[in-house]
Amino acid sequence: MIHKFEKAKPVLEMIENAGFEAYFVGGCVRDYLLEKPIEDVDIATSATPDEVKKIFQKTVDVGIEHGTVLVIYNGTQYEITTFRTEDKYEDFRRPAGVTFIRSLNEDLKRRDFTMNAIAMDKEGKLIDPFDGQKDIREKRIRTVGIAQERFSEDALRMMRAIRFVSQLSFSLEELTKRALTENKYLLKEIAVERKTVEFEKLLKGVNRREALKLMIETEMFLYLPGLENSRNDLEKMLQDPFDRLSALEMWVLLIYRLGLKNESIEEFLRKWKLPVKKIKMIQKIVHYVSSRLESEWSNRQLFEAKKEVIIHTENVLNVITRNGLALGEKWIEAYDSLPIKDRSELQVSGNDLMKWLDRKGGPWLKELFQKIENAVLNRELLNQKEKIKEWVIKCNQN
Repeated sequence: MIHKFEKAKPVLEMIENAGFEAYFVGGCVRDYLLEKPIEDVDIATSATPDEVKKIFQKTVDVGIEHGTVLVIYNGTQYEITTFRTEDKYEDFRRPAGVTFIRSLNEDLKRRDFTMNAIAMDKEGKLIDPFDGQKDIREKRIRTVGIAQERFSEDALRMMRAIRFVSQLSFSLEELTKRALTENKYLLKEIAVERKTVEFEKLLKGVNRREALKLMIETEMFLYLPGLENSRNDLEKMLQDPFDRLSALEMWVLLIYRLGLKNESIEEFLRKWKLPVKKIKMIQKIVHYVSSRLESEWSNRQLFEAKKEVIIHTENVLNVITRNGLALGEKWIEAYDSLPIKDRSELQVSGNDLMKWLDRKGGPWLKELFQKIENAVLNRELLNQKEKIKEWVIKCNQN
């Protein structure tokens, strides 16, 4: 078995030596079967949280009311969750309560999809009561039990299903897809932050085109922030060759296709509750994409945008205009050859300018710095202190 499971094997053994069952479960087993990199190893056990805490020296209560204890063993953190059944879901998000049980099969029964309801013991033997392996082989996303019930328990599972289509290039099993279409309205009960996490994962997936198509087909988009009246725009976006764009660039393309301008861009992104830093970055790229559709980069724009934004801008522009990569490379070369990349590289300070012109600081200083930058950027002035001094005094005389 692969390294992360081998490393966690002693944790299972310690639980078993204390007289309880313990298994690897969920996404780590699914990814192992798919031969994908495993992020976190999750463990399910018949031991209650209190019993788990007696077995290990270092534990943290992270979700003890739902049966989860964080165990730190040999410097690695493991989430260990007690087998449980769940009471009726009260708000389409979380169960009213949980009951700890000793049966693995009953625990697996409460999970979302068959591919996530497979357990594995420390020797690599699989426990798969719902044919999850078959669904994995056939690249199919199917709910455990009745799809309608799973989605009404936690409506976010519908977004997770489509996110998995994007990430794994799987398809939705027909009854699962039908239940998703019928229950999509329940997404209005889900917190925006949870929707955003799933949507961002969807945007990163290799099969995001198919996932976005499903979002339109099932009309899930009607319950996503700012997309309520966007069917035509989303369908137009599906025609774009966006396969090589990053998730950040996908946000920019989406905004372009929605036809958002100025304040409406920030308003849309705030609806998704994205971090302020990310919003500002997206706004910046959208600004330069709009500018580039009108004209080429000026040296001043290259200087202000910086390399990362230039790359993002050109990537999105290539998709919108269907151009090749040559133009992007051209502008990166142009940026790399700029005489300065930052104001701090100018061979002159504010004190120098005040001294040369015998003036106190004020708004004029900022304006003069910008003029000097432009002259240097346009190669009308060498970035040398004496040359700048001559140029400043001459300009002041005029």
